[in-house]
Amino acid sequence: MDLDVARANLIRALDQEIRDKKVLEAMARVPREAFVPQECYHAAYEDRPLSIGFGQTISQPFIVALMIQALELKGDEKVLELGTGSGYEAAILAELVKHVVTVEIIPELAESAERILRKLGYYNIEVNIAGKTLGWQGKAPYDAIIVSAAAPSVPPVLLDQLSWGGRLVIPVGPRWEQELTKVTKYRKGNEVESLGGCYFVPLIGEGAWEK
Repeated sequence: MDLDVARANLIRALDQEIRDKKVLEAMARVPREAFVPQECYHAAYEDRPLSIGFGQTISQPFIVALMIQALELKGDEKVLELGTGSGYEAAILAELVKHVVTVEIIPELAESAERILRKLGYYNIEVNIAGKTLGWQGKAPYDAIIVSAAAPSVPPVLLDQLSWGGRLVIPVGPRWEQELTKVTKYRKGNEVESLGGCYFVPLIGEGAWEK
């Protein structure tokens, strides 16, 4: 399989629906094959989620692109990611912003992701193992927060970690079907926008789902 051709075909397909060319350029620079198990190597650039073990997946590239596009990144931001998973999304974010703080509830995935990210030369990413409280309060506030797991509602604790004018993108709804939701935090009241239906694994922690 020619992965360069497969990557180019994927980016070309995403270009039909993703408006932010910087996001597509970042995705073209990140080797998705480095973040998938060896048995999925051949499918690295198919536009679908792939299993990475522990009941988790590397998200569909279109969904990754859509979520990152919704963050409206300019380049100098500090971004919080919940759900490091394979590390793929963190790598794309690192191509686009100054600093990424990412948290993962499964220690083995956090360790694997950090190892891959360092091997690829990403040093503007801080990988942490999630605690009981959602997010990573020690580095708040964040200019943008992206959540790669679904909550029953928008967790107030995450909004508290968002700066004024910051954007939060999170899947919201029941365990088996959610709406991808964008919240922009304003002093006069938050602006909420639906980006369409989606399905993610549950977000575990206070303010989301219990195990």
